[in-house]
Amino acid sequence: MHGGFARCAAEVRGERGPAGGESRDRACGTPRRRSVLAGPSGVRGLGSPGLARCAGRAAIVVPGARGAARPGTADPHRRSAPAGPAATVVPVIDVRRAGERYRGGDPQAGIDSRHAFSFGPHYDPDNLRFGAVIACNEERLAPGAGFDEHPHSHTEIVTWVVEGELTHRDSTGRATTVRAGDVQHLSAAAGVRHTERNDGDTPLTFVQTWLAPLTQGGTPSYELVTGAAGTTPYAVTGAGALLHVRRLAPGERAAVPDAPFVYAHVVRGDVRLAGEELRPGDSARITGAKGLEAEGVTPAELLLWELTR
Repeated sequence: MHGGFARCAAEVRGERGPAGGESRDRACGTPRRRSVLAGPSGVRGLGSPGLARCAGRAAIVVPGARGAARPGTADPHRRSAPAGPAATVVPVIDVRRAGERYRGGDPQAGIDSRHAFSFGPHYDPDNLRFGAVIACNEERLAPGAGFDEHPHSHTEIVTWVVEGELTHRDSTGRATTVRAGDVQHLSAAAGVRHTERNDGDTPLTFVQTWLAPLTQGGTPSYELVTGAAGTTPYAVTGAGALLHVRRLAPGERAAVPDAPFVYAHVVRGDVRLAGEELRPGDSARITGAKGLEAEGVTPAELLLWELTR
């Protein structure tokens, strides 16, 4: 976890402690991405705040899911047939490959960070957030490496440990060890300080997602859930979000939640989604998710964020 967030109407800022190697981040607004439409007459694409317009990138459009069309910002690149009472909502899927992530961290200090969104010195105005998600960082810490004490505020921070053990200490006096398969949730609220380190003798890998809260302020809180993979999602009520963890065998399918926005991150293995094969570190930003399934191509682990906004 890196930096304290102070969110206003125009921007979300964060600062990381010296050991993190990143200084500032800005995330604001709701970017829009150009999409390509396909499907039968009467199908409408979603002009939604989760999509950013970006020259040269096309989203996947999946016809066949039915539902009520939601209002959104008009996009001159989007074609739509006249709406009728039974108009079909088309899920739009924006695939981001692992190689597109911004590289950060401090390799000399044993910290390798890979950011899916604008972060620190990697400011990208077209990649600031998707729904409530404002950061999704893959972190790799060598034994003995870590992030020194640093502040956070106005952010819901959820950590999924992939391998190794993460040592967490914060300004409330709490000290915990987070292991593979555990979910750690720090609600920074009005402000909290903490450290994150790999105190073990093997490499540590974790995925950390930051979400913008529904309301600012309040008292910081902390929760650690062990063995979180399964059918019961983990609720981050402060951000209006649910985390689904899916472990898939080859050929096994899992439903993607029907939601205004879904953010999917492949932790390990290969997954097929709407005809696209996703590999470790790949992600998909789905707008208007309905009737979709993810299928394991190899043994795989998948994080699915169900977002209401």
